Amino acid sequence: MVQFFSKRRLKIAEQIIVVSFFAVLIPMTISGLIINNVNQQSSRAQLRDAAVMISKIVSEEIDVYEQTVDKELKQVVLTVEMYKNPEREQEYLDKVSKIIPFCKELVIVNSKEKLEQYKAYSTQENYMVFHRSLSDGRYLVAILDVETLKKEWFKTLAEDERQIFIVDASKKTLFASSNYTQSGFDDSIAQLPNKLQEDTPVIYGSIKNQPIVYLKKSKPNALIIVHTTETMKKDAIDFNRDRIILSILVTMFAIFFVVGLYTSYLYINIRQLFKAIIAISKGNYERRIRLLTNIFTPFEIVFLGTEFNRMVNQIHKSYVQIKKKNKELKQLDEFRSNMIDTVSHEFRTPLTSIQGYTSRLLRQDITIDDDTKQKSLKIIKRQSERLKRMIEDLLVIPDIEGAKLNFNMTNLSISDIIENSILLVKNDSGKEIINNVQECSTEILADNDRIEQVFVNLIENAIKYSKEDTPITINYEIEDNKIIVSVQNEYDVIPREKLKTLFDKFTRLDDSTTRTTRGTGLGLYIVKGLVEAMNGEIRLYSNEECGFCVKVIMPIEA
Repeated sequence: MVQFFSKRRLKIAEQIIVVSFFAVLIPMTISGLIINNVNQQSSRAQLRDAAVMISKIVSEEIDVYEQTVDKELKQVVLTVEMYKNPEREQEYLDKVSKIIPFCKELVIVNSKEKLEQYKAYSTQENYMVFHRSLSDGRYLVAILDVETLKKEWFKTLAEDERQIFIVDASKKTLFASSNYTQSGFDDSIAQLPNKLQEDTPVIYGSIKNQPIVYLKKSKPNALIIVHTTETMKKDAIDFNRDRIILSILVTMFAIFFVVGLYTSYLYINIRQLFKAIIAISKGNYERRIRLLTNIFTPFEIVFLGTEFNRMVNQIHKSYVQIKKKNKELKQLDEFRSNMIDTVSHEFRTPLTSIQGYTSRLLRQDITIDDDTKQKSLKIIKRQSERLKRMIEDLLVIPDIEGAKLNFNMTNLSISDIIENSILLVKNDSGKEIINNVQECSTEILADNDRIEQVFVNLIENAIKYSKEDTPITINYEIEDNKIIVSVQNEYDVIPREKLKTLFDKFTRLDDSTTRTTRGTGLGLYIVKGLVEAMNGEIRLYSNEECGFCVKVIMPIEA
């Protein structure tokens, strides 16, 4: 057993069961045995004391009755001796027999033989005979009704279940009884000791829980036996013993029920803790402990669950932050890769053009006319400006992401902004630009260079991605103290999923394999950052009616 427990750790529920067994079951069993033994001893003593007391009560009743009858008979004897006429004697006796309690008949007999006949008659007919000697040798005989005497002797014991027997000294003749049974009478007589003590109650009998008491009276010469029945023994001892055992069993059941209920709740809560720990160990940082809180839930378990959930919350927050940082690092890595790709791809063309035309102008072995020189210089200038714009786009990105843009906010005419932006746009394809904003006199609060950069980018994008022989339209509308400037061009309908990504960095409508236009893919990202930094909004639309439309919403200066 010791080796088993040393090799195997008991669970909490098993430990509680073992502790309950040694701390509750065994002590309560021992206590129950002690209580039952004490109760049995006490009940046995009560049965003995009660039997002794009843024997004394019956003895006192007999003494009182005998004294009463003896006193009456003395008085009758004195009166009878005054009569000399037998007829007058009998008339007196008949009259007195009706007055004396329990008396059935009063007669005078002339001889002792006749007296013995009356005694024998009384035994057979269930009567009791008292006699008194007269001075002339005759005997006054009083025949008493035993049934009436029994009622008088046992009137105080009418509700007692013990068997009471009053017999003569020979132990053969039964004068009176209460709750008589033949088996009880025979058993009581059979267990009487051979030598009887007189005028004192004596307890005897072979069954200690069923005491029998005898009281041998010297005067009158009678024997009183009080027999405790089996029913009384069951009521006094067995019933109490059963009640004690039942109460102990009920108490033990209640204790084990409460302990079991407590253990079940404790086990469920601890299992919740185990499951949460396992989930956390497997990387599920969203798992929480959900306790069954009630009166059986210990404070320590609630505290442990609360602190565990708080710890998991902190771990989850740290995990989310790390995940966010990893995502940002991944985006930064993608940005770096895209920037390298963009620089290597987009910067190569203008640099190649600049390098080629510069080398051509520097050659000494050929003669270059003025028109060719001017054309070459214009191309170098145009490619330099293009390279400058791409560099500016790359440099403004950190300022947008770090919210470090510096603005010189002034009141600007929206019509002037659009006019200047159109002039700055390089429209090599000769696309028609329809400007419907030139008649608008509304002013907005913005940075002049940044807002022009916004519309230059939008107009250039519209020119790049519009269908051939289609115009670029710039409209405006005023709504809720805001001006909405839209740049619209004809283009195939862009799917909504693709439309949502156009504000991301390095996103283009044509991918690297089908690229037909030049650019870094940063235009709309920069435009969105600049517009929102100047408290504006920008929205993209694409459908059959408008093709592709960009709306810039700016607040009107009051």
